[in-house]
Parts: sequence; C-alpha cells; structure tokens
Amino acid sequence: MNDDDLLKNEKLEKVLSPHPLSFMRYQALSIILIIWGVLIGWLVNFSDWISFFENYWITIMVWGLVLLVVGVIASIVTIRWRIFFLYLGVFLGGFGLIMWQGWQDIVGVALPFYTVAVSIIGFLIVEWYRRSHKYIISNLRIVFKGGILTKEERTLRYDKISDINAKQGIIGQIFGFGTIIPISQSGFGLGTDESMAAGGIMLGEKKAKLFGIFGGGKEVQTPRARSYFELHGVYPYKEIKKIIEEMVQGSVITPYQQEQVAFQKEQVDVQKQMRDLLKMQAEPKDEQEKEDKEEES
Repeated sequence: MNDDDLLKNEKLEKVLSPHPLSFMRYQALSIILIIWGVLIGWLVNFSDWISFFENYWITIMVWGLVLLVVGVIASIVTIRWRIFFLYLGVFLGGFGLIMWQGWQDIVGVALPFYTVAVSIIGFLIVEWYRRSHKYIISNLRIVFKGGILTKEERTLRYDKISDINAKQGIIGQIFGFGTIIPISQSGFGLGTDESMAAGGIMLGEKKAKLFGIFGGGKEVQTPRARSYFELHGVYPYKEIKKIIEEMVQGSVITPYQQEQVAFQKEQVDVQKQMRDLLKMQAEPKDEQEKEDKEEES
C-alpha cells in the first residue's frame, strides 16, 4: 500500500502474504501426480508387470483409472468435486496427447513424463496463486487484496468485526502459521455446511417397478471465507492474532464510553435549547427598538 492509499491518521502495522506451505492441500494434488507418474513409469518399464502392460490400452486404462479414483476420493473427503474434474482433465489431456501425436508405442515413457510435467505446472500455478494474496493491517482497518486475472479487494474496519475465528492445522502448528477469519456484523465470513442422506427402494419383479427415494438435510453455519477475504496462512500466527484482537478491543465502545457520549449529547441539546430560548427573548426587544427608532424619525 502506498502512502497515497492511507487514510487520515492511518498507520501501517503489517503487510502479509500467505505462508509458502499454507496451500498444501493444493500442492498435495501435484505431489500425488508426481508419485503416480513415477510409479506408473516403474510399473511399465522396470517391474515384473512389464508383460501385463505390453498393450498400450491397458497402460492408459490403468493410469487413467487410478487418477479418477484418486480424484473421487479427494473430492469426497474435501467436498470439492472440482478436484475430480481437475484429474479428469489431466486424464483427457494425456489421452488426447497420446492419440494426437501417435505415441502409442512409447506410452510407457510418454505418460510418466506427461504426468510429472503437469504436476510441475500445478506447483507453479499454486505458487502464483499464493503470491497474488496480500493482507494489509493498519491501525484503522484490514485490507484484503488478491486475484490473478481479476483483482479483488475487501476492506474491513475493526469496529465492524463481531467475532474472530482462528485455526491452525498440523503443518501450521509446526511452522507457526495459521488462518484468521474476521467475521463482520453482517455475517460476512460465515459459510454453511450441508449434509444429505438419501436412499432408494425399488419394488416389483416385472418392468413396471416402483422407485422411491427419501432424504434429509441439515445446515450448520461455520466460519469460512475465500482465501482472498481471510487472513489465510499468515505468519507469525500468534503475533498477528494478538494485533487484530487488540485493534478490535480498542475500537469497541465500552458502557462507560457510551454513558459519556450520551451525557455529552445531552449537554449539547441543553445548550442548544438555551441558545434558542435566548434568541426568542431577544427578538421582541429588537423589534421594539426598531419601532421606537421609526417613531422618532
């Protein structure tokens, strides 16, 4: 933030970015690709299974099947189906490249190299995404900035913060970083977790069959925000958390301060009433003096 962007009486406290390991869940997707790329290369070229993988279709099917299964498992665990579609895209890209370039005869080499190359590109994209985040903490507000193609910005004043959620994962506890979500009075910073259960019953032995389905849902509000709109993976975690809590505490009006404000407002109202009363008493006197001057003239 430049000095021109600062407000009146505003002072910078910290300018932060997420810790390099704070996006490990995305980096883990690339790590899985590296492991599977190396493993499939070993299976096809150096293991006792070489004869099994002599047909390139079998190699492609096994390679793709493992990718899709891992994608499904990761999506179910994280409740993010875009992970599955990401792995599906990797599979379709590899399959299309093999068919387009006619690499069927060297599929045992092409697929491992392709898988590792995609994982390296994934690492670079995650790092680019991480570096696009910037969090500015001043004595008046928190400014959240981020975006690779489209830039987004959120400003939150301390007096608008109603609650603070802070969390550290296992890696965060080891390396001293964590995520802090300031929850505003409007509820910004809260998300909803939904769980759904369903089952089906099919009756009948012939073509005409009855199918029934039942389900139920439960919503639970939980602190959640996009990484651009929270202090994601900031370091040092405890120091930043303490700074924000002190700033929020300093912006809260205590009951004593509220009484003082109310008393001052009452005094101002009394002074205003006295001023209006004196003005009303002075007006008849001014009019009488004006009439006396007109008679004398």
